[in-house]
Amino acid sequence: MSAPPVVDPAIWTLRPDFRALSLVARGARNGPSDADSAARLAEACDAAAAGPDWGAAHLEAWREAYRGFGAKPQRTPCSAEALRKRALRDGGPPPINRMVDLYNALSVRWAVPIGGEDLAAYQGPPRLVRAVGDEPFETLANGEAAVEHPEPGEVVWRDDRGVTCRRWNWRQGPRTRLDLPTTEMWFVIERLEPMPIAALEAVGRELADGIRAIAPAARIESTLLSP
Repeated sequence: MSAPPVVDPAIWTLRPDFRALSLVARGARNGPSDADSAARLAEACDAAAAGPDWGAAHLEAWREAYRGFGAKPQRTPCSAEALRKRALRDGGPPPINRMVDLYNALSVRWAVPIGGEDLAAYQGPPRLVRAVGDEPFETLANGEAAVEHPEPGEVVWRDDRGVTCRRWNWRQGPRTRLDLPTTEMWFVIERLEPMPIAALEAVGRELADGIRAIAPAARIESTLLSP
């Protein structure tokens, strides 16, 4: 990704309070989940019931945003709410790999959606748009490759090839997921009011510090996405 992510003006019309922090890590490395990454995830899940004082209101803002484009958040919640529900119900999501464990832990603790993607799998820059409805979303169904299409008006992340994440941050496609061989990584932290911008920036610093702890040679660039 040579160009920064693009947010379509229709997104600002839908949610003028939307802001996001984009982090690109080049020359990074990943690794299998280990004791440190599992412990970080477990500690975040243990603290999920408390969370920041604006956390519950932030998740409610995401429910409102989902209803705003026709989704039903009780069936398809934002990624942060899904992770926190799993933390409270099951003790948390299973460890996946060091980088995914890192951003999942931050998402649970801060009640904020965070995504991590394989930048090398992108064709053109990531774009946050409202879908037409004919865009392909490459996914898995019963373990087999399948193609779905978003609903017209649905908020999606996409590239030149198709949709990479449905319903804003609900479900990521396997094509761009962050796996063990990934060395070019893109992370996005997505915020609505009442999450303070200072908190968004603080999560970004924690994420960057965590990336450097895993991959000291990584070159990290951050960009605030705003109108």
